[in-house]
Formats: sequence, structure tokens, C-alpha cells
Amino acid sequence: MKIAVIGTGYVGLVTGTCFAETGNTVTCVDIDKEKIKKLQQGIITIYEPGLEQLFERNVKQHRLFFTTNLEEGIKDAKIIFLALPTPPGEDGSADLKYILKVAEDLGPLLKEYTVLVDKSTVPVGTTEKVRAKIAAKATVDFDVVSNPEFLREGVAVEDFMKPDRVVIGTNSPEARKVMESLYAPFVRQGNPIIFMDDRSAELTKYAANSFLATKITFMNEIANLCELLGADVDSVRKGVGTDSRIGKRFLFPGIGYGGSCFPKDVQALAKSSQDAKYDFKILNAVMDVNNTQKTRLIPRIKRYFNGNLRGKTIAIWGLAFKPHTDDIREAPALYNIEVLLNEGAVLKVHDPEGMENVRRVIGDKVQYCETPYDAAQDADAIFIATEWPEFRTPDFDRLSGIMKNKVIFDGRNLYDLTIMKEMGYSYYSIGREVING
Repeated sequence: MKIAVIGTGYVGLVTGTCFAETGNTVTCVDIDKEKIKKLQQGIITIYEPGLEQLFERNVKQHRLFFTTNLEEGIKDAKIIFLALPTPPGEDGSADLKYILKVAEDLGPLLKEYTVLVDKSTVPVGTTEKVRAKIAAKATVDFDVVSNPEFLREGVAVEDFMKPDRVVIGTNSPEARKVMESLYAPFVRQGNPIIFMDDRSAELTKYAANSFLATKITFMNEIANLCELLGADVDSVRKGVGTDSRIGKRFLFPGIGYGGSCFPKDVQALAKSSQDAKYDFKILNAVMDVNNTQKTRLIPRIKRYFNGNLRGKTIAIWGLAFKPHTDDIREAPALYNIEVLLNEGAVLKVHDPEGMENVRRVIGDKVQYCETPYDAAQDADAIFIATEWPEFRTPDFDRLSGIMKNKVIFDGRNLYDLTIMKEMGYSYYSIGREVING
């Protein structure tokens, strides 16, 4: 099958590459000339584990192509995916200008029946708006389908190739047949393709992400309460998570969620609810708690240094919003960096993948270090903002020899309290006992 994917961000590039991997011929289209030039040269433009190998193989096998020309990109395509950004507006609503502009441009270019697929996360009713934009200038039959993505950055390839489920919103028998055939190779193990109307499909994506954000936020609230009551959040988490009705995932406390999906999607669903005259109280609370949680450790850092951080050197371990990605959008690390810099601290930072993206955002306000130990050299404290695997078992003896103070502020609860006591560290985490070394 010939497929076009409009947009080559995280969703678009993973989508195009994975569809090519099952034998389809895929052309990815983007207006960013520099990005397309790199992709045409075989240079992958995002960091996503497992993607580069698939990308190189399918480019070599002439199944994956890239262009800036929309008409050329969709030529003979049976299916066209819209994987375009929907950034939050000032009021929290999803900005649909990119999707609707492309939809308008696509109308007169369609030459035969085509299935157009909203892959982007979009508010309820967007499929109808896209359909209207295309219909205004189209001269052939077409269908518009909602097919939200459920990709986790860091494991997006695995999520795409072996999805828990595929959600497809359409009332068209012909579009259903096309989409069923397209996704058949990905659900051979029996995971479902769930068909529904387009409005329900659109809401499903927002509901799923908002529920997960709520689960994270609830556990952060429990962690904060644990600190006041002298309970241990790790014990509480295990006791709660073994209940099959609740499950173990998304129960790890920390300094809040970030990324390109949860913050944006929670805001957008809250705005949609507001527009529908419904007061979605839980979502408003989730956003408020998460905003506060991101800098939860700052008061502790200030207290440790007697309220004066001026001239203190803090090593920041982790910049990306989560491990196994270079995505720094809404990353808690950035919020803490801003506060610490305003307090006069000197920051030395390390992240395995995210440093160049941070440099593009804040420039040289911080010192970028090649290794975690370079960042910790002569540091007054370590602040852990992202749970990269390489941070989990550092050489604590080595750190003791290169740091000014043996103190760690851990926003991801990476270390065992007993080990911290034995090593003589002062250790501050989320929802657990404070260790005074």
C-alpha cells in the first residue's frame, strides 16, 4: 500500500518508518527544508531507541522517502496521515491551524478515493472540521478517520509495532476496511482494533492521557502526605499497586510529569470541558498539583544551604522529561533550573541525550558536562531530575571524593535509603525519610 505521512516529528517519523517496515511504500512530507534534507541524506532527526535501525533499513530498501512537496508526497497514496503539531494556545486549547491548513491544501490535490487519517491529538470535532476543509475543494470521494497515537517516547517503536490496541474512529465501511487491512500486521497476537465513531476516538486519546496524568499526580499527593505523616511512599506504592484494579504502573512519585503529551492534553481536555460548560474539577486539580510538584525540592535545597544559594554549585543530573528521549518539552528540570539560576546558583548539567536541546533554549546559562561525574566535580549538591538508567548505580565512593558536600536531592527516588545511610550521604527524596549524613 502507498502511504503519505504529513509531518515528521516524533509521531510522524515513527509512524512512517514503522508502516514502511511492514512493506508499505511511505512518503513523509514536511515544510522544514533542513529537516527533510537531513532525512534524505539518511540522518535521523530525533532520538528514539530502535528507530534508527528501522529508518536505515527502509530507506535502503526504497520503501521510505521524504519530500517538502505536498503534491509529490501524496501522489497515488491510498492513505494520508496527518501527524502535525497541535500546540496549546494561550487559553489551553489545541491550536489546529497546521492541520486545517494542510487539509485545505489537500482538497484540490486528491485524484481518487483516499482515506485521510488524523494521527495528531486533536479535540473532539476536529475530524468534522478537517472533512469540511477538504470537501470545500475536493472533486473526488474521500473519508476522514480519527486514529489517535498512543506512543510513549523512549519505547515508541515497540508501542507502534506491538500496540495494546488500535483505536479507529469512522462510520465508513470502506474506510474501516482500508484501516483494518493496514493495521492487520500489527495485531497478529490478538490485540484489538477498536472501531468507534470519530468523536469517541478523539476523546479516547485525551481521556487516556489525562487519566495517567491523574494517576501520577495522585501518587505525588500521597508522597507529599507521607512526608508529613512519617510514612514511606515506596511501601504505600507497593501496597496499592498490587491491587489488580489499580495496577503497578504510573505510581512512582517524583517531581511531576512533563513532555509533549500529558501537559498539553490535560490542558486541552480541561478547555474542551470548559467550552462545553462542564467544570472538570479533577483536571484543574491535577494541573495545579503538577505545577507545584515540579519544584517540590527547591525549599529543601534552600533550607539545607541556610536560605542562600548564591555561588553554590549544583549538579543537575537529567534534563529530558523522561529517560530514553531527548525531548525537553515541559521537563521539570527546566523549571528547577530557572529557579536555581534566579537564586544565584551555579549549575553544571548532564543528560545523555537532551543537552543540545537545552542549549538551544537557554544557551550557556549553565555548564554542560560530558559525564555525570564531570557535573558532580566540586559540586555542593546533586539534583536528580530524570531517572536515566546510568544514574541508578553511580560510584558513590568516587562522588564522595569529588563533591564538596555529600548531599543528593533526588526528584526520582532512585536510591535505597539504607545505602545512603551507610555511605554517609545527606539524601532528600520524595515521600520518604530524610537521611542526614
